[in-house]
Amino acid sequence: MNVASLVETLIKSSPSLARLSLDLFYMYITLGRRVRRARRAFEKQLILAGMSRDDARRLSACFESLKNSITDSLGQAIKIDR
Repeated sequence: MNVASLVETLIKSSPSLARLSLDLFYMYITLGRRVRRARRAFEKQLILAGMSRDDARRLSACFESLKNSITDSLGQAIKIDR
């Protein structure tokens, strides 16, 4: 594979790579808001079912910890060890 074909391949794939990067960035930005909404809805349902507010918050904390573990694992996968 020579340099010209490598450059041509990079140029052809750059729009797809740019779109993929923007999509991943958008998902990362909106993940926090979506987790907060899901957590609040879960807490609300538990409270309506008769659970105390503190217990509902403690149970819904798993949403936040799951989000943090997902973002940490994706961040470690993207980082290049040197």
